[in-house]
Amino acid sequence: MKLNRIIQGDCLEVMKELLDNSVDLVITSPPYDNLRDYNGYTFNFNGIAKELFRIVKQGGVVVWVVGDATVKGSETGTSFKQALYFKEIGFNLHDTMIYRKENYVPLTHNRYEQEWEYMFIFSKGKPNTFNPIKIQTKWGGTETWGKPSFYKTSDGNLTEKPRKKIGMYKIKGNIFAYQTGSKEGDKIAKKHPARFPEKLAEDHILSWSNEGDLILDPMCGSGTTCKMARLLNRDFVGIEISEKYCKIARERLRQQILL
Repeated sequence: MKLNRIIQGDCLEVMKELLDNSVDLVITSPPYDNLRDYNGYTFNFNGIAKELFRIVKQGGVVVWVVGDATVKGSETGTSFKQALYFKEIGFNLHDTMIYRKENYVPLTHNRYEQEWEYMFIFSKGKPNTFNPIKIQTKWGGTETWGKPSFYKTSDGNLTEKPRKKIGMYKIKGNIFAYQTGSKEGDKIAKKHPARFPEKLAEDHILSWSNEGDLILDPMCGSGTTCKMARLLNRDFVGIEISEKYCKIARERLRQQILL
């Protein structure tokens, strides 16, 4: 299959053209429940999950960004069901991450506002790559505190253990917060009704892949994963069933001279 292009079609059929164990990283957000309008298209979740397991390399990762609708006062739990199915077919649930929206849309209902979605990290075995994002520690460069501890030397004397220095950086936690809505991304992307932030795609691409790797988004929508993959020197394949959204994705990539 030719790389670095947006392919219009049913992802379940298009993925059959990809070789076994050929994809390093998948980042996608499926049209879950009835939360998103995808021009009336539906998708075969079980079939897609199985096909992803076939084409992802041993040690490869799938980032599955998903939420739940509330129907008759109860959340559907579709996200949990999907996560358990990925485990059932052979993936490891490597991490359950949270995508927090810094400027979520307030609604009128009798519960707290929904400001996040899941980012399930599925791996086919142990991940081949993890380049952790690090943040500065509050007490970096200082020594540990508290009561001193001692150890007994061979001659029976008690000697105080030296205090350790606190590192300047630590690995970021698994709740990632992003700006969303009209202030995020390029103008062309805003033609799509449901997109995740470019920084979300960037962070996961940097975390779970290396330059030259192949990144797949089987439901690529406005092409955010594809755009960021190319900007970060990775190859990509984007699949989208909607002709309208394919045009948006291609326009974005052409504007960046990436396609």
